[in-house]
Amino acid sequence: MTQPKNILIVGVGSIGLRHLRCFRDTGRAELSFCEIDPELRARIAEEYRVDRCYPDLETALAAERADAAVIATPAHLHIPQAIRLAEAGLHLFIEKPLSTNLDRIDELQRLLREKELVSAVAYVYRANPVLESMRAAIAEGRFGRPVQVIAVSGQHFPTYRPKYREIYYRDRATGGGAIQDSLTHVLNAGEWLVGPINRLVADAAHQVLEGVSVEDTAHVLTHQGDVLGCYSLNQHQAPNEMTITVVCERGSVRFEGHLSRWRWMTHSDESWHDEPPRQLARNELFVLQANAFLDVLDGRAPPLCSLEEGLQTLRVNLAALASLEKERWQTIG
Repeated sequence: MTQPKNILIVGVGSIGLRHLRCFRDTGRAELSFCEIDPELRARIAEEYRVDRCYPDLETALAAERADAAVIATPAHLHIPQAIRLAEAGLHLFIEKPLSTNLDRIDELQRLLREKELVSAVAYVYRANPVLESMRAAIAEGRFGRPVQVIAVSGQHFPTYRPKYREIYYRDRATGGGAIQDSLTHVLNAGEWLVGPINRLVADAAHQVLEGVSVEDTAHVLTHQGDVLGCYSLNQHQAPNEMTITVVCERGSVRFEGHLSRWRWMTHSDESWHDEPPRQLARNELFVLQANAFLDVLDGRAPPLCSLEEGLQTLRVNLAALASLEKERWQTIG
């Protein structure tokens, strides 16, 4: 049994608090956090009985001897904070998206190499055992070569993030809008399933969500090598649903995230065949993701999503936004 790792959570807003809870639930981590909002800091410290809490990153670094940090601040802060943490010798678990631009990422990569630090990006769908099982079936060639991926998802965002008007979401510069906030998860999952996106064209608009002007509905067409892709998402529909269908030469497979199952069909005159579902509690994916990162720290496994893979998806995000502005296909490379 390895010693618990000392994990510093940077920011305990909605996603940072979830990371704090879920790393705690692994039973493999000693936790501290920093949070600039004094009211939030005091409330979380009391509610979760965390004695080691700090008003800012520099105070935390001066007081802590952490093994790794979870960066859960708005996306435009990720890289500057990651560089500072790497300079201090901490391994890094960075929330998605990796950033809102490419500034200083090469500097971070150099630091990580020089200091022999590990890093990962928190694309949580990669922790889903149901999606991983479908991916394994595709990779082993059970249904032949993938030729198309179709992803359709949506939810009523205000139900899950009622303060969306007051947080990073309201501005693309801080990681807001459907593309950087939610569709990025699905694009990363599609890349994980069938390979990186090398060309795309996007369309998006603000359709429904009150109090913001960023896009809440998006469509992206992709080329992923010789696989064609279609990704559609909105953040205002009533059902919380997500499906990813991969059409292969000898059959189709479909991940239904809202039903926690995957299914397959190989002939047009048959019904879907369902693989055994695995019901997941609301936070279970994040506990699995936390355990996976702790396994990386222990040298047991590679990261679920490496910094390089997170960087690839960041380039996809930026290409989608550029496509909206320029109204034409974009090449990622």
